[in-house]
Amino acid sequence: MLISQILRSDGSLAVVAREGSEAALVKGAASTYALAQEAIASGRPLSAVIAAHGLGEAVDLSRLLDEGRVTLPVTHPDPAHLHLTGTGLTHLGSASARDAMHAKLDAAETLTDSMKMFRMGLEGGRPAPGRIGVQPEWFYKGNGHSAVAPGQPLTAPPCAEDGGEEPEVAGTYLIGPDGQPFRIGWALANEFSDHVIEKVNYLWLAHSKLRPASFGPEILLGELPADVQGTSRIRRGGRVIWEKPFLSGEANMSHSYANLEHHHFKYDIFRQPGDLHVHMFGTATLSVADGIRTEAGDVFEIEAAPFGLPLKNPLAFAPKETGPALVKAL
Repeated sequence: MLISQILRSDGSLAVVAREGSEAALVKGAASTYALAQEAIASGRPLSAVIAAHGLGEAVDLSRLLDEGRVTLPVTHPDPAHLHLTGTGLTHLGSASARDAMHAKLDAAETLTDSMKMFRMGLEGGRPAPGRIGVQPEWFYKGNGHSAVAPGQPLTAPPCAEDGGEEPEVAGTYLIGPDGQPFRIGWALANEFSDHVIEKVNYLWLAHSKLRPASFGPEILLGELPADVQGTSRIRRGGRVIWEKPFLSGEANMSHSYANLEHHHFKYDIFRQPGDLHVHMFGTATLSVADGIRTEAGDVFEIEAAPFGLPLKNPLAFAPKETGPALVKAL
């Protein structure tokens, strides 16, 4: 089952559930957040809660997406309580890239910190059930104010040197009243980053990740396929200027999802009751690696069959900085 959120004509939210090509409103559902709270409180799977509510009016989700009425598939009433985070150096890439990476690891006398982190994941990122594996690279992107709805622009800030796509799978989570994390489901995400700044010095990675991100349009409930195969592309003026397949899912990763989830939710600050989390799990496919320099007006498109509708966002750049940010003393 896939779920999404749409905007009614009065601006209020409605939840849509979809099986195959049939999409319909979930009766009496004020939001995905409210349905997930109900599932936690009742001890039932989210799909069972939706079934109990029942489905009402059929909707044309593709048309609503074109009209700009499909919003983020889960939101928090207070955007400050939605956390956007991610992990990197978690994906093996294609078979050829994998072989090349292993050759570098075997041949290198000294390794960069990135290569060390990648090797640590290969050696210890998939622990046996009940065991804790090596921790991955981790980064913070922002809160719900940085979450951009499908179809809306991903805007690089005034300090940006670049605006690049990162096609990823994200987990969406709600923290229960006792601090227990519950996974709502899985979504496509564009973990938008600044790869020019990151390349200057790896210690600027934190700066490069403080960018908006988009996810959705739909959330996949239940289990995620082990082998996720999708396509990432960039359109400029309606023409595709770059396109490449991307791989995700545990069959294509050096870490298990359980290990990545542990190393996020092991921190008390990320187990605050009622908070939402959108955690992005990394990628091995970037247009910047092929020499693409993005421009304002480019449109990023990410799609993979299990996730329903594609995630599309145009690129925008905020005006450049004209001076330092000013702080006033009280």
